[in-house]
Amino acid sequence: MSLKKYIGTKIIEAEPAVRLDGEFIQPADFTIPKDVTTVEEGYRVRYPDGYESWSPKDVFEEAYREIDGMNFGLAIEAAKKGAKITRRGWNGKGMWVIYRTGYPDGIPCNKNTAEAVGIPEGSLFKVRPYLQMKCVDGSFQMWLASQSDILADDWEIIE
Repeated sequence: MSLKKYIGTKIIEAEPAVRLDGEFIQPADFTIPKDVTTVEEGYRVRYPDGYESWSPKDVFEEAYREIDGMNFGLAIEAAKKGAKITRRGWNGKGMWVIYRTGYPDGIPCNKNTAEAVGIPEGSLFKVRPYLQMKCVDGSFQMWLASQSDILADDWEIIE
């Protein structure tokens, strides 16, 4: 049996910490006792469900990036998990993007859409998932990333 390869994306909270003889504590809160035999650098990690664990420094830094300088792929994964994403490089303030699941089972088509797409009003209108942007003027629109957006490393999650 061969193992399959996986890639994961989680939004977590973490802080640098050290582990002394297998017990992790935060660096600011201790003086290393003389009887400690091993000191390991790493991170205290808190998952969305509240579970906390320890991660060695090299393992953590290989797997995680701070959310205020992500690439587009990580930003899209965050949006799919419900986060609002934005770019530091955008000129307009207050702009952000969210992932919308669309209406895969359909919704009744309103008059405006019916006239625009040529289907009867009230008929089932199916919409695939899409990205939606809050524009600088407060309005919303469906959004497509530019090449600059796709290649940028200044994506952030906002509250």
